[in-house]
Amino acid sequence: MPVPFITVEGPIGVGKTSLSKIVAETFQFHLLKEIVDENPFLNKFYEDIDEWSFQTEMFFLCNRYKQLTDIKNHILSHEKAVVADYHIFKNLIFAKRTLKESEFHKYEEIYRILTADMPCPNVVVYLHASVDTLMKRIAMRGREFEKMISRDYMEQLVTDYHVFIERFEKQNPDIPVLRINGDEIDFVKNPSDLQKILRTVEETLEKGSFES
Repeated sequence: MPVPFITVEGPIGVGKTSLSKIVAETFQFHLLKEIVDENPFLNKFYEDIDEWSFQTEMFFLCNRYKQLTDIKNHILSHEKAVVADYHIFKNLIFAKRTLKESEFHKYEEIYRILTADMPCPNVVVYLHASVDTLMKRIAMRGREFEKMISRDYMEQLVTDYHVFIERFEKQNPDIPVLRINGDEIDFVKNPSDLQKILRTVEETLEKGSFES
């Protein structure tokens, strides 16, 4: 039977890492966190997207590739379930929005090569929320580079995520996608909301006959 590999995805500020940590602790899964603050190009990217987008996206792609390679070996050797606070498909979401067309085609070729044999999650938790909610949460956590994120950028990102998730569901009908509306559910402040999410995850794992 397959080993659970859960991905938690959604726009900036929606709570991916917080939920991933809770799921990992609750079910005793291995936690995979994406590298963000270590990206040396990120501050420059938000100051001048056109100038620094390719360097920024390539750094993320290479680091996520390395992480997923480690996870692939981890799953195969230890048969240990994994929950990640990102799916590598997010690279295409951001790259398509920020790169010039000629750069994106080159980037996409590299992405396809690197991810050809990468492990694919068998459960996706999709967190989404309104732009107002996301902007408030971004302001609250106070990351310096995120202060430069514009509302227009977030609106486009939210739209891109919705489009991408719908496409993912059509292309992967056997992979359950659990949609969670962050405007209606606050799993950080409301324990009952959190328990509802955890029950949904547990029921999904049971239906899939997973073992950790």
